[in-house]
Amino acid sequence: MDSVTQIALGSAVGHAVLGRQIGRRAILWGAVLGTLPDLDVLLPAAHDAAAFTEHRGFSHSLLVMALATPVLVWLIRRIHPDTAHLRGRWYALVYLVLATHALLDAFTVYGTQLFWPLSHYPISGSAIFIIDPLYTLPLLIGVGVALFGRDVDRGMRANTVGLVLSCLYLAWACGAKWHTERVVHDYLAQEGIPHERVLTTPGAFNTLIWRIVVMDGDTYLEGFYSLIDGHPLPTFTRHTHSPDQLAELKSLPHVARLRQFTHGYYGVQEQDDLLIFSDLRMGMRGVYVFRFALATRDDDPGAWRPITPYRLETRYRTGQLGWLRQRLRDATAD
Repeated sequence: MDSVTQIALGSAVGHAVLGRQIGRRAILWGAVLGTLPDLDVLLPAAHDAAAFTEHRGFSHSLLVMALATPVLVWLIRRIHPDTAHLRGRWYALVYLVLATHALLDAFTVYGTQLFWPLSHYPISGSAIFIIDPLYTLPLLIGVGVALFGRDVDRGMRANTVGLVLSCLYLAWACGAKWHTERVVHDYLAQEGIPHERVLTTPGAFNTLIWRIVVMDGDTYLEGFYSLIDGHPLPTFTRHTHSPDQLAELKSLPHVARLRQFTHGYYGVQEQDDLLIFSDLRMGMRGVYVFRFALATRDDDPGAWRPITPYRLETRYRTGQLGWLRQRLRDATAD
């Protein structure tokens, strides 16, 4: 999730655990610890593809967090010696803030390596968009009342209500995803559409319109399904790509990792003598967030020469948010 959400979640969890005992300091430490896992973006990477697949790795591992918790608790107790008797609660605060950060990220489509180094598999529930105001606002309001209010009990209640509402919204998102997947799979079976795998992920900033990617060999379907436009079926457009062009590059570690990290939801195309790998999970209507140049044309016709992979700039089209608003109401929007 975005940094504001993780700070709000960390602050809310911190205040719930230790707010009554140490007041606003619990909110501060929750905010700091809620930011800590995402600092892995500051670490150097061999190339852009490595930075993409290594993010949310060791710093988001529940196992690493368990090992780091005693060290962080020792440091915090050194800073606040007057709270030495609260050792158990400090342990709870530190680990819960770190763990909820990683678990929330695992509900997004990007992927979170929760069990690194035992497994490098990126878990991605794809139930909530990376920025969703309806999830974040209850947390911010609850923490705000606790932070700026004078009544401790009122602040604790407001913070608890914010946490409960955000959890209920996440549960709603999971239910909406389950319903969407059922509709999509029923539609594919009814229409006899072949497919290898199906992805459903929420549209930008909401859980009412869902984006769908259906992989089928050298083509894929991209579509949308809205919970409120009254249209009972998803709408699809078919696109072609050329996964076989990766045949010469499959032995390269970064290519294998990209294919694994995207769970097979990727597109391959040639553009300006470059072989481009696109993560189909993030973006909409051909505007994909993560695109990497992997190779260039060799002197031998039809052959590709591997290059150090680099990320291509994404050119967002204007009017996409307006289209999204229209699509929420009308299944024929294009």
